[in-house]
Amino acid sequence: MYFTDRGIEELVERRGDEQISVEWLGERLRDFVDLNPEFETPIERFATWLARLDDEDDD
Repeated sequence: MYFTDRGIEELVERRGDEQISVEWLGERLRDFVDLNPEFETPIERFATWLARLDDEDDD
């Protein structure tokens, strides 16, 4: 188990029943980077990965 799994598990336990918009998620990611600029690159990579998740070219 990765260290990040604990945070992911907490997220699912606390908010797993909620539905959110991609716009809401984008705003929360921006807020996080504003507060934690050292995570700008990983958040950028994560957002790009999510945006391209269904791209057929990646198969």
